[in-house]
This record gives sequence, structure tokens and C-alpha cells, in this order.
Amino acid sequence: MKHHATDAHTLAAAYALGALEDDERQAFDAHLQACEACRQEAAEFEATAARLAAAAAQPPPASAKTQVMAAINEVRQLPPRVPATVATVPAVGGMLRRRAVPLALAAGVAAAALGGIAVWQTQNGQDLKDQTRRVQQQLDTISTVLAAPDAHTVHGRAANGALTTVVSSDRQNKAVFTAANLPTAGPGKTYQLWLDHDGVMRPAGLIDHDGTVILTGNPADAGAVGLTLEPAGGSPRPTTDPLLLMTLPT
Repeated sequence: MKHHATDAHTLAAAYALGALEDDERQAFDAHLQACEACRQEAAEFEATAARLAAAAAQPPPASAKTQVMAAINEVRQLPPRVPATVATVPAVGGMLRRRAVPLALAAGVAAAALGGIAVWQTQNGQDLKDQTRRVQQQLDTISTVLAAPDAHTVHGRAANGALTTVVSSDRQNKAVFTAANLPTAGPGKTYQLWLDHDGVMRPAGLIDHDGTVILTGNPADAGAVGLTLEPAGGSPRPTTDPLLLMTLPT
């Protein structure tokens, strides 16, 4: 679908994820030459998408290669691809493109997260299917936040050296938190996230290792995201000094 020039500032996420058509990408490349805000936003989306994919990725089991190689001779080859006639759909403006972006992002991140699961899913029963469904739901939510027209990205560094990213959308009233190089919490400990509401810290979820989580609570009304080290299972209120207190964009 095509866009008017006034839509250019909403395409940073789609550009970073390779979801633009060739002519749109060329036009946005030209737009980036004159728009510092879009250059920064596109770079942040690229870095965040790469970090999310790495954080969600799950290595296949050691037996996967052996199973795949053994099954090759049993798999029927696909017939030659024949180009299909594609019906032309009239453009309906930028809104349809923005609705398609979450699907593109979900496909990209899910490919990294779920690539090793398909080979051995049937051998691990319903538990693995449920786990896959939960991961897919999480990825869908993450993609919706990342592709939101009002998505904002902030980066920070915790006192323990962890690199952090928060992407938030007031319109979606959701935010995702990503951590890299997060040291092990230690026995009986966990990292807990907080949303700062006018000086009141409210629990927003747990994170035990490098990865991405969806913040719980009401991020649209929060002024900052905090990170503390808490007893396993979390605490109703922070019991240690914050390792991170990152202001959310307004």
C-alpha cells in the first residue's frame, strides 16, 4: 500500500523491519537524509528488534539435527513454484499499513524464537504446544507495541551493568522491557520491575535473566520504570535501592 508524504514519520518501525515495498523504502531513505528524528527512531527500532529476537530465541535440542537429517529422505519435494496473479487492492491510507506492521514484526521475531521448536514439537506433547502458544501471544503483544504509531524507545544502563530498553505506547497502554548482560540474581533472588506513579512504585513484573518481558500495570500513567533486586517471587514494595530508574517519554 502507498502512503502520502505526511505519513513518512510513521514508517520508522516498518522501515527498520524491512516491511516496506521497494519504492516506499527508497522514498523513506531519501526522507532520512533530512529528518534526524526519523534516523534516530529507525536506528532504535532496528537495535530493539535485534535485541528482542536474540532475547526470545530458543536453541533447538541437540537431537534436532539428527532427526532432520533422518527425515529428509521421507519428505516429498515441493512442486515448482508458478507465479500467481495477484489482485490489485485499492489503497486505504497509512492505517492499513500500520495494521500490517505488527504481523511483519511478529513473523520476524517469531522466526527467531520458534525456529527450533517445529522439528520436535510433536514429540513433546501438549506442554510444548501450550508453551509455544504463550510465546506467540507474547510476541504478538510485543510486536503491537513496537509497531504502534506512538511508540517511544528509551535506553538505559543499570547500576549492575545491564543494558536496558523500554518501548512504550500510550495508545496501547503497554510497554516492553528488554535487558542484556543482566548478571545472575543469585539464589533466592530475582529482579523485579516497577512503574513509578507520582512517587509510588507499583510492581510491574519479574525478569530473571537476559530477555524481554511485557510490563504489567498501567504504563501510560507512569513516569518511570524501575529495576530492583528482590526475594524470589517478588515484593509488594521495593526492598532495595533501585538498580535502574529510567524516565519514560511523555
